[in-house]
Amino acid sequence: MVTLRNDSYVEDFVAQGYVILRGLLDPEVVQLARRAMMQLVDQEARKLIGSGLIDDARVDAPFDRRLYLLYREHLDRAPLSFRKELHLPELYPLFFNPELLDRVEELLGPEIRLYPNYTARPKLPAFAGTEVLWHQDGGYTEQIVGGRDGLADLRMVNVWTPLVPATRENGCMQFIPGTHRLGPVEHVQKTEIYLEIAREFLDPLLDQVVDIELDPGDVVLFHNLLFHQGQPNRSDHIRWSLDWRYQDATQPTLRVKQGYLARSRQRPESVVRNAEHWGRLEY
Repeated sequence: MVTLRNDSYVEDFVAQGYVILRGLLDPEVVQLARRAMMQLVDQEARKLIGSGLIDDARVDAPFDRRLYLLYREHLDRAPLSFRKELHLPELYPLFFNPELLDRVEELLGPEIRLYPNYTARPKLPAFAGTEVLWHQDGGYTEQIVGGRDGLADLRMVNVWTPLVPATRENGCMQFIPGTHRLGPVEHVQKTEIYLEIAREFLDPLLDQVVDIELDPGDVVLFHNLLFHQGQPNRSDHIRWSLDWRYQDATQPTLRVKQGYLARSRQRPESVVRNAEHWGRLEY
């Protein structure tokens, strides 16, 4: 497993396609993110009660179990992810974390955009709906833009962090190191939601898979063309995590949405200023 070495994490990222930053986030930043997720779970509870599907909001349930207990009898209705809901002030210290942006600047340069693809994922126990198949993020971008032109040139860094310990049991991510150097590869539609890397590219490399087990406060940075997947959750609790992306802001996003500047020397007046500013914006 590649972990942060102050003198070589950029080289590790370039060679392996990822680097783990242990304990990068302060506990307060993690707690604020958990508080934001609790707000979203409160909204889900009110929605279910309002629809008459449940009569108990399970307010005393632990953070890592409550959403599952709310939807246990209605998994077909359970949220797979949250995106538009993430413009909450409590998430500003995460997405615009100075220490994290310092690391990203070493990889992308001083013009950094929060790419318009940021997500909170509650991976529920024994629920196939939250299992993510082997893919490159570029595979989904290809689907959106209708081709691979420009995908290999996108200068991006993916970021992933858990809000509870991410283990093999509860479905930690898996990577295949070095696969970002293959460039964009063919994906096939496997479910209504998820793509999967074509087997001729994937199967010969499966003996090189590594598990990415992380604790809250840890962050993994990885290339948008790295082969990765989320394993099934075989535990009795939710694997809560957030993933987002930074891009060289001098490049086009190849999407309709343009995201938001996180750091800029050229346009400092356009950077998201603070938590209140973030809370007023939209996905």
